[in-house]
Amino acid sequence: MGEFWYDLHLHSCLSPCGSDDMTPNNLVHMAALLGYDIIALTDHNTARNTPAAVQVGREAGITVVPGMELTTAEEAHVVCLFPTPEQALAFEARIREDWLRFPNDASIFGNQWILNSGDEKIGEEPDLLISATAVGVNEVLDLAEAFGGTAFPAHVDKNAYSVIASLGAIPPETGFRAAEISFSGDVQRMKLQNPELDRMLILQSSDAHYLENMREPSRRIALAENSARCLIETLRAL
Repeated sequence: MGEFWYDLHLHSCLSPCGSDDMTPNNLVHMAALLGYDIIALTDHNTARNTPAAVQVGREAGITVVPGMELTTAEEAHVVCLFPTPEQALAFEARIREDWLRFPNDASIFGNQWILNSGDEKIGEEPDLLISATAVGVNEVLDLAEAFGGTAFPAHVDKNAYSVIASLGAIPPETGFRAAEISFSGDVQRMKLQNPELDRMLILQSSDAHYLENMREPSRRIALAENSARCLIETLRAL
């Protein structure tokens, strides 16, 4: 058992609100330079840059967990993590089955680039990735687990796009066993205001969309080994 510096909420240039500089190589090597052991790539409603980021992570000696930041039908953000890019992409294919999508206007929302491990553009996502999916908050965890992953509500301290902002609390029906609070969030205040958080593992990550938003590590997680699979098994066992 060891303790590993983590950031489980990072965006790449595939997220329309993410900087074009957030390429797989740039974000992975920045995380390594800052001293992280394990990070997760969690673009909005897609995992299509995770194969490249995982490969870069192997070469750089840092664990990259494939994931996405899902926007639920209630417009709440939930981080979904998976052991492999293949499982993350299969999950994405499932949510696309009944997701009412709209074309992206890059001049308004930003580019949505799909890159390979050499940071070369291999595609552009045509549909706007930040729109709400058809997956409800109460469905997310079970659906992620069906694909071998796990899920937890993102930045629950924020006044927008969080489960608490949307629903007033984290309902027990969601089944969530962990929750994310922003790096700058007041954990004790959030627990006082939301007693359900006392029963959950609190994770704190950056939600970085720009390289300059990535900060030096300040939180560690105890794992039997530094791997995506072990992280997910640990979170599922809570």
